[in-house]
Formats: sequence, structure tokens, C-alpha cells
Amino acid sequence: MQSENRLFDDFVKMVNGMAGTFAGMGREAETSAREKFKEWMGGADFVGRDEFEAVKAMAAAARDENDMLKGRIAALEAKLVGTPAAAPKRATKPKSGAAS
Repeated sequence: MQSENRLFDDFVKMVNGMAGTFAGMGREAETSAREKFKEWMGGADFVGRDEFEAVKAMAAAARDENDMLKGRIAALEAKLVGTPAAAPKRATKPKSGAAS
């Protein structure tokens, strides 16, 4: 059975139209927020996982090489200590609180 009241039909049409309008506004707001977020993320300087792992591996290799070189320096210094005439003179460091 269809309603005979035109006022009620017009009110229902208006509410349906408003619901559609609000749904469209919500979609537009979501799209706009996504675009703003993409712009913000695109401007940030993030590093990918593969780049991070590569730098991490290079740092570990550098630490290993540094440790090896420290050992070689210690061995050479030990040799120099064995021959007193060839011992190099070391400069003394100024105290950290001293004014220049």
C-alpha cells in the first residue's frame, strides 16, 4: 500500500538525498586525506629494508676491519717497544678542561 501523504514522500526523498550527499562528502574527505598522507610520506626520507641491510652489512665489515687493524697496530707497537732506540715519541694530549 502506497502512502497518500505527499509531505511524507517528499521528506523521505530529502533524507535519502542528504544521505547520498553525506556519503559522497565522506568519500571525498577520505580521498583527500589519503592524498595528503601520500604527499607527506613521499616527502619524508625513508630508507628501504634492502638499503638498510646493505648499510648494516657494510658497517659490520668496517668494524671487523677496524678490529683487525687495531690488532696489527698493537703488534707493531709491541715490536717497537722491544727495540728502545726506535720507540716513537708521543705527544701528550692537553687536559680536557684547559683553555686554548
